[in-house]
Amino acid sequence: MLTDEFGRTATDLRVSLTDRCNLRCAYCMPAEGLEWLPRPDLLTDDELLRLIELAVTRLGISEIRFTGGEPLLRRGLPGIVERTAALTPRPEISLTTNGIGLDRLAAPLRAAGLDRINVSLDTLTPAVFVELARRDRMADVLAGLAAAAAAGLQPVKINTVLMRGVNDDEAVSLLRFCLEHGYQLRFIEQMPLDAQHGWRRAEMVTADEILATLGTEFTLTPDDPAERGSAPAEVFLVDGGPARVGIIGSVTRPFCGACDRVRLTADGQLRNCLFARTENDLRLPLRAGASDDELAAIWARCIRAKLPGHGINDPGFLQPARPMSAIGG
Repeated sequence: MLTDEFGRTATDLRVSLTDRCNLRCAYCMPAEGLEWLPRPDLLTDDELLRLIELAVTRLGISEIRFTGGEPLLRRGLPGIVERTAALTPRPEISLTTNGIGLDRLAAPLRAAGLDRINVSLDTLTPAVFVELARRDRMADVLAGLAAAAAAGLQPVKINTVLMRGVNDDEAVSLLRFCLEHGYQLRFIEQMPLDAQHGWRRAEMVTADEILATLGTEFTLTPDDPAERGSAPAEVFLVDGGPARVGIIGSVTRPFCGACDRVRLTADGQLRNCLFARTENDLRLPLRAGASDDELAAIWARCIRAKLPGHGINDPGFLQPARPMSAIGG
């Protein structure tokens, strides 16, 4: 088991399949994009699956979430999902995506063993989508959402980041859209993970502000807090339920004390926190012929060194060197 010095056990592995993305979201990367990781540095499918198998069969990982960059850009993604689903014990398998290409891949991914999906959608206004994502692809995202629901990837969850003065007036309309289509909405506070290091606390729309705005149109009541466990979202019943909406207040309502996550980057670096300033290299030992015992020992050392919290609210906080696109959500 991967237990740290504060008694938290990592059971949820976030696996970044690529740092590449076909959008340029303003809160993630600059308009011109980033310099991508060299392809030889990326883990191959076999290397990736060896580490996932080790995590699941020996280290107590029970949930695998594939992320990016944009994971749908990874060639052979259905095969990766299928091989992960074949592990014993079988982990729960989910995916976070921007939805572009999901209209083609939703059914194959479901057939391969994908259990759940989260799709990023920050606006329902085409012009605002272009402003935020710097690409005119909103129709593709909406088509991907419909395909995911049709394929049985239920519940389809939508992740939304509100930015002050850009899309912060759409909280109510986004929730109405999700209620009408049977999607589950999760608002996420904007975090200091942009490549430009341009995040400013004053520009962040807080969890309290989001709840206040939603409260003007809906009656929100807290769902059973015992059901939350280590989940990042505080969940609220909408107008008495059964529909729900979630708020992930990573900055103003941190949930580090219950964190059960560990991250593997596309180039084989292990991170014990989204905001970690250090990484543990698995790729080089793996390619040098390390045994499973040696690799497991690296995992254990990484988790033992996990800090009590992300430190965003500390005066000396520094953003991690990697942006979100290179870490994995």
